[in-house]
Amino acid sequence: MFRPSLRSSIKLLHRTAPSTLLTGRLAAYRCLSDQARSKIQEAVKSDPVVLFMKGTPEEPQCGFSRAVVQILDLHGVPAEKLKTYNVLADPDLRSGIKEFSEWPTVPQIYVNGEFVGGCDILIGMHQSGDLETLLENNGVIPKVEGVAEEVSAEATPVKEKATS
Repeated sequence: MFRPSLRSSIKLLHRTAPSTLLTGRLAAYRCLSDQARSKIQEAVKSDPVVLFMKGTPEEPQCGFSRAVVQILDLHGVPAEKLKTYNVLADPDLRSGIKEFSEWPTVPQIYVNGEFVGGCDILIGMHQSGDLETLLENNGVIPKVEGVAEEVSAEATPVKEKATS
């Protein structure tokens, strides 16, 4: 008895869902003015690393922003290569950056003008080593060379002693 009505409801939802999503996406795009979009674009490209966060690096206003600041600090991102924007100080920026990146949360990080992600993405990249590689390849932090050579050179004499 319920199966035919349920099936027709699903078909009805299936037919209307894409147009509703498309309309919602276009409406979100139209909310961000061209002027606001260009200002955010300039900000994103202004420095090697750009962070939109709640609060400041000295006083983060949420745990996610604090975590991102700590990760960047662990990787030794120099202050002169990092520009931060406090979205709590500007409500237009707070909503605008979400529409600009099509990412629903703050903090958001950009490296050389490219959107990287939010806190969860940055934590994952940090844990996998991908963040260090990204920062090195984009000239944000210096590449660490010769570490593997030093380790193997130090390990060699130990092996010789063991076999002697």
